[in-house]
Amino acid sequence: MLAYIFKRLLLMIPTLFGVLLMTFVVIQFVPGGPVEQMVAQLQGRDTGGEGAAAAGSGYRGRQGVDAARIAEIKTLYGFDKPPVERFWMMLKQFAQFDLGKSFFYPKDVWSLIQEKLPVSISLGLWTFFLSYLISVPLGIAKAVRAGSRFDTLTSLLVLVGYAIPGFVLGVALLVVFGGQLQWFPLRGLTSSNWEQLSWGSKVVDYLWHIALPVLASVLGAFAVITMLTKNAFLEEIRKQYVLTARAKGLSERRVLYRHVMRNALIPLVTGFPAAFIGAFFTGSLLIETLFSLDGLGLLSYESVIRRDYPVVLGTLYLFTLIGLVTKLISDLCYLWVDPRVKFDQ
Repeated sequence: MLAYIFKRLLLMIPTLFGVLLMTFVVIQFVPGGPVEQMVAQLQGRDTGGEGAAAAGSGYRGRQGVDAARIAEIKTLYGFDKPPVERFWMMLKQFAQFDLGKSFFYPKDVWSLIQEKLPVSISLGLWTFFLSYLISVPLGIAKAVRAGSRFDTLTSLLVLVGYAIPGFVLGVALLVVFGGQLQWFPLRGLTSSNWEQLSWGSKVVDYLWHIALPVLASVLGAFAVITMLTKNAFLEEIRKQYVLTARAKGLSERRVLYRHVMRNALIPLVTGFPAAFIGAFFTGSLLIETLFSLDGLGLLSYESVIRRDYPVVLGTLYLFTLIGLVTKLISDLCYLWVDPRVKFDQ
């Protein structure tokens, strides 16, 4: 097993290198980079108010930017060096876990991630725990009652929920419960006077704000986990060892929870680390935008739109590294759940 772990750790290096290289190459061909944006601002194309104010006096905006100023802008953003040199400098920084500084925020990338992470954690963890706490028991109940009216009705409900996009449900929730009934707030994670509230009032206020975003996010996750649990239990229930356990006189509850569950939950348990870690770092862009939640999803989107390359590459490096480590942990969970697994085979 140690040899397997060592090989997987070594494979992470070329994987990280390939992801960063492909993204860096694509960035070189994307128009509208930070240099072009700064030049556009200096030329007056982004200062509509100034141009409109001087329209009557014949003002036509700054018609050009001299080459020396453009060279200063390129030096400011590090584009005065060849792409190959910039790429290797970036790799050296990442090797020291220095993610660089943002072009448009007066902060480094680490600070931005730490600032936005609590919002994504709040949304992701609630979605993760509610999905598993509801879907796993529901999947077991569906497997035990396979083919019954309960099974058909719950399958219909979870599949309809899966078919409705989260942002569409979010809009409906905002219109009905936030606009018409005014039961829940329309935006934000806390109220403006949150700091002045007591401890109990802060908890209530937080739950009041997070209810609609979590409901919009969690509904689509029910179907996958529920159906996976149901199918895994049905496959185990039909095996020979279950018939043998029943023939020995064991109760149905003991057969189900003592024998079947241990084998049926292998797909869920092995996927648990990836789902848990993903809850910290995978923000829903549309949900965060819809409910005005300033999390990692919104940060990633704005970084791509504004061509904030240090944030794009820094977050990509961090999330890819975490994803690779989580995948390794998920594979090791197979051994923990089922000792029969042999990595050397």
